[in-house]
Amino acid sequence: MDSGGSSDMTLAFELKALRALANPNAVFNSARQWTEYVGVVSEKPTYVVTNFTRKHRVRQDFFSGPRGVEESLENIARQFDTDRHVFVGIDADDEAVAEATGWEFLHVEDAAEAAGWALADEVDEEPTEEPSRDDWP
Repeated sequence: MDSGGSSDMTLAFELKALRALANPNAVFNSARQWTEYVGVVSEKPTYVVTNFTRKHRVRQDFFSGPRGVEESLENIARQFDTDRHVFVGIDADDEAVAEATGWEFLHVEDAAEAAGWALADEVDEEPTEEPSRDDWP
């Protein structure tokens, strides 16, 4: 991925964008080669982000915690003073949040193409209900 010639960058993924990638762990490992900080932000509760990152063995430098995406991006920009702050998202709402907070926006498909990351065939959503078991009476 072209980082603009500088690795002095903070990269934030919206959880939905990270779910759209085939191997989030490989994405984070790749991104660490050309960024200073990389993490996940989401409107979802903290446990949803934590469960996803643990499941995929993603080690993040920051996460949104109990805040929304906009407040998280503002706090991250203050805490991680890098030349660039890039937000990877999936839709116009994500782009609007990036613009409102002064972050550069990059659509996940464009980021994946530029960095050579594979997109997931199916989006890995959190379960909405307990899985059923056919082998139980």
